[in-house]
Amino acid sequence: MSCKPKINSDRLRALLDGINRFGAGGPGEGYNRPGFSGAGGPGEGYNRPGFSGADMAVRDWFAGEMEKDGLAVTRDGANSVFGRCGDADAPSVMVGSHLDTVVDGGAFDGSLGVAVALECVRAMKEAGIQPAVPVEVAATSEEEGRFGGMLGSQAMAGLVTPEWLANATDADGVLLADAMRAQGLDPEAVPGAARPKGSVRAFLELHIEQGPVLEREGIAIGLPEGATGIVNLQVTLKGTANHSGTTPMDMRADAFAGLAEIATQIPGMIESAPSDIARITIGKVELLPNHPHTVPGESVFSVIIRDASEAVMRGLQRLFYRATAAVAAKHGLTHEIEEKSFIPPVAFDAGLVDLLSETAEGLGLPAKRMISGAGHDAQTMMTLCPSAMIFVPSRNGISHAPEEYSEWSDIEKGAELMLAALLRLTA
Repeated sequence: MSCKPKINSDRLRALLDGINRFGAGGPGEGYNRPGFSGAGGPGEGYNRPGFSGADMAVRDWFAGEMEKDGLAVTRDGANSVFGRCGDADAPSVMVGSHLDTVVDGGAFDGSLGVAVALECVRAMKEAGIQPAVPVEVAATSEEEGRFGGMLGSQAMAGLVTPEWLANATDADGVLLADAMRAQGLDPEAVPGAARPKGSVRAFLELHIEQGPVLEREGIAIGLPEGATGIVNLQVTLKGTANHSGTTPMDMRADAFAGLAEIATQIPGMIESAPSDIARITIGKVELLPNHPHTVPGESVFSVIIRDASEAVMRGLQRLFYRATAAVAAKHGLTHEIEEKSFIPPVAFDAGLVDLLSETAEGLGLPAKRMISGAGHDAQTMMTLCPSAMIFVPSRNGISHAPEEYSEWSDIEKGAELMLAALLRLTA
């Protein structure tokens, strides 16, 4: 006999804490952080970059947790981890997110969605509910972008090409293929992770908002109707490294001065765009030789362009290329721009968004429809199956930083909504 399932808040918190024992501690150790460390604390970074030791270790641990719950656990060629409850062969409703983090990231981004997914299945099993449609808990791999992002969901959707796989590198020049081999994985198995069309009926992902809107408006639930696309560029400016005391200002080919002038032009590019959600960000910068008494001879920096319209994104990309060329010529620099990756904007499945909205209303939870300014596995999964998301508020809108935090009362509301939606989709 079954009873009404309910989220066990203490159990969910313990699961999230368990995930965050991996890669926890202070900042700055990046990809070389050991696979397991202490529990960390407020203001400390979490380090589980894709295919790091900590990332591999947390997947082993999470797979063990799902096995304890009686789920059928599998891994695919991209090292995403799955736990299935229900018929082994029928199309599933997949729910989850990612376990990897940015370097010195927060405790909630990705991890919360994975923890909520497993807690929903635990709640169903505890209530004696056997879903008519199987539920598949997913912990996707390399979502955060060490090698471009969304690897796990792109692999499932059949979007990973052999050429991309052979050439994908991280910001330090490490090949994805080499990083996988270092962890005992076969990169040639990644294309085999593609799921057949029809094998997944729907994909749901709970995530922190990573922005300030829900908190500012006092709304506990966000329902994204779509997600912005992402163009990831790497720009190299080359000038001449020279002594900073003996080289006159008007005779310099200063790669940093070029970078700085390009950065000052970004607000004008955004103002010219026919969009109020367009973004251009210079996020990672390297200067060579990076010495206080030397004029920088080379700057290498990342540029991320986002918008909900591919046309707007490409228009901003063209503006950025023209501005870079003009600034480089002005400062006597050469320049190169490489498009490292492109993820198109996507609209989530309208039927699933409506179902989430109706379910939230039935639970008495005010929900705001919105656009996600961050990239998520759910947008890639739209290539394979109908997908949708649930957002919970982020304190001060902070994410990708140790200060990332979501109030537990909001987390509980998001988890209850996910559970209620899964019950409807798997009945």
